[in-house]
Amino acid sequence: MPSRLLHSRLLRQGSSFAVIGGLQLLVDWAAFVGLSALGVPASAANVSGRVCGALLGFWLNGRYTFADAQGAARLGWSRFARFLAMWLVMTVISTWLMLRVEAELGLRLAWLAKPLVEGGLAVVSFFLGRHLVYR
Repeated sequence: MPSRLLHSRLLRQGSSFAVIGGLQLLVDWAAFVGLSALGVPASAANVSGRVCGALLGFWLNGRYTFADAQGAARLGWSRFARFLAMWLVMTVISTWLMLRVEAELGLRLAWLAKPLVEGGLAVVSFFLGRHLVYR
């Protein structure tokens, strides 16, 4: 694949991933804040938020971000299995980080830290998604 075409494709995928990721983050964060404000433990609220965001993100990224050159979606059970494996690892990391923030700084600062934690993990997720999940 010529370098210019690869760069253009990477830029398109990165832009689409960022927009979809922003939507995922909003859904994830809203669920985390809402559930934890209602008294659900931060770990359960974090996992619940990530589930909501992940289901939306898997479908949107497979349908739009990483679609093939003809625009056909890259979904299916084998891709979902790879996505699930990646998501589980990222969820363990996210939940551990959120629990650390909550323990050290309190729940309200954990609410503020959530987008930062998820944003950092999103960078890793983009490259794992591109090369392992939606290939």
